[in-house]
Amino acid sequence: MLATDFIARWRAAELTERAAAQSHFRDLCALLGEDNPTDVDPKGEWYAFEKGATKTTGGEGWADVWKRGCFGWEYKSRGKDLRAAYAQLQRYAPALENPPLLIVCDLARFEIHTNWTNAVSYTYEIGLDELADPKKLRWLKWAFNDPERLKPGLTRQALTEAAAREFAALAQRLRERGHPSQAVAHFINRLVFCMFAEDVDLLPGKMFGRMLEGAARTPDEFAALASSLFAAMRVGGRVGFEHVDWFNGGLFDDDSALPLTREDIALVREAAARDWAEIDPSIFGDAVRARARPRQAQPAGRALHRPRQDHVDRRAGDHPPVARRMGGSQGRDREAGAPGRDRRRSRPRREARAGGGAHPRAQ
Repeated sequence: MLATDFIARWRAAELTERAAAQSHFRDLCALLGEDNPTDVDPKGEWYAFEKGATKTTGGEGWADVWKRGCFGWEYKSRGKDLRAAYAQLQRYAPALENPPLLIVCDLARFEIHTNWTNAVSYTYEIGLDELADPKKLRWLKWAFNDPERLKPGLTRQALTEAAAREFAALAQRLRERGHPSQAVAHFINRLVFCMFAEDVDLLPGKMFGRMLEGAARTPDEFAALASSLFAAMRVGGRVGFEHVDWFNGGLFDDDSALPLTREDIALVREAAARDWAEIDPSIFGDAVRARARPRQAQPAGRALHRPRQDHVDRRAGDHPPVARRMGGSQGRDREAGAPGRDRRRSRPRREARAGGGAHPRAQ
């Protein structure tokens, strides 16, 4: 089968997931010159349609296609949320022997998500018409017979250390301007926490990134803009027309923010653009302190953890209770089609908090 034939056939298709999945996969095998499961493994021992799998959250399910050592594959109907399909595969992955690739498809789009341990996750995206591009067709070919060629080169530790270098440089600049070390450490922890919180959608509408974007145009306003965000996070409130939940604990014990220059803001924006779901908070703080002042003892900072929905509360009486999105079996069972996936994509469970403590209005 030629790429043009495959594209024309499946551009016109309006079948349901169940009706289309195996037919689509067999046509793809023909296009790539690969065997389909029933031809080479009629018992389904290493390559199979409808591979049974136990979910990490309990219960049984089926991956639409599975090939040992290569991929788990899940289909959705055209136009459906592929984040939900990806989240489903993540729950199946242990029962599928943790394949290096998790692939989702809705007949018009392919997403190849890498799944190697301790490697930064990367997503290869291919539209139906892009199958005419030999480069992108090779990505699918490698998924079948050489998945290592799709493996990202950056590890989580390397990504974490790169982010740590950026914040260590910022901390050094702030101390050189005369800001006390403890105040600098507290401020840096707030910025980092905001990046983790934004990644799991606990700050609405990429609010922190938009604040940085505005401050980049008028750097003199950064401290005021950041202070308004920290104030809302401290007790729950609004930034403009948008509600911000209360982040319990002592990290946002006041609304103070240090001023930043245009160059400082550019550095923070660069750090914020990283995929914070892949950064390891357990080593981030130590990495910052080790780089900031290697010859001097650093003030003890808070242990960094990923924000979690059950450590965010609504202001009493103003809103209904927040449903947990992260943490506990309810969070893990939730389909990834809901807020919280993506760059951004659906993410594994995050755990963390801003710190312990009672609601400030109850103190």
